[in-house]
Formats: sequence, C-alpha cells, structure tokens
Amino acid sequence: MIQSLSISSRSESLLQTLLNIWETSVRSTHLFLSEKDIADLRPLVLQGLGVIDQLLIYSVNEGNAPLGFMGIQDHKIEMLFISPTAMGQSIGKKLVTHAIDHLNVQSVDVNEQNPRALGFYEHMGFCVVERSPLDEQGTPFPILHMKLR
Repeated sequence: MIQSLSISSRSESLLQTLLNIWETSVRSTHLFLSEKDIADLRPLVLQGLGVIDQLLIYSVNEGNAPLGFMGIQDHKIEMLFISPTAMGQSIGKKLVTHAIDHLNVQSVDVNEQNPRALGFYEHMGFCVVERSPLDEQGTPFPILHMKLR
C-alpha cells in the first residue's frame, strides 16, 4: 500500500522510523560511504524527510510498519530507500511506477558508486544525461543525473 503524507502529518516517530530505514538501506547499498559520512548525512536526511513536498510511504497494509519510502520534489525523485529486509520485493518499482504515473516524475540523481541503483533506474526507463564529480555536500561522490526517456 502506498500512502502519501502531507508535511503536517509527519510525526517525529514516523520520521525516526524512516530515518532508520534510510540508514539500514544505505549501509547495505552505499558501500562507498564511511561511518563518518553516514553520521554527517543523518541530520540532513531527517531534515529533508520533514520538509520534502511529497513523501510516499510503502507498507503492506494500513497500520503496518513502513517497508520503504520515496521523497519527491519538483517532479524529481530525491530519495528512495527500502528496508534491506524488504529489498527484492518490487517495492521500489511500485513506488517509482506510482510516481511516474501519478506525480509526473521526470528525473532522479544516482550515486555513480551505486551500480545497483543505476541499473534499477535504467530498467525503470531513466537514462543518464549528465555527470557531476561532487555530490550536493561537495564531497567526491560522483552523481549521475538521469531523466525519464
């Protein structure tokens, strides 16, 4: 089940749950990040979760714990993270398909050092249009800018 949450309906408890999903997901997929990198990103991710325009939560049924989430701003996927225990269950595909079909998502940025994510987004119809040598924090983690074909 995909649920869209307005900014006013995001409780601190939910934000902490989503932050935990982010962290466990990052630890299993972003192997290029150090412990310091993850610690430095935590407050930025928590802040982003609280203010991003559209926050989609995926859970099996209403009332069940979230298994993944997606944040969208200006028709761009800004964050997509799935709990490692739920990876491979098409949750990311369901969220991205929903975002394309109902929210007019057109773009996404992907860490170049995360080939699994790159392959996923290519499979979903995105293609690389540009590369930046630094991420948004100015660290040397190259970013691939992708657009929907």
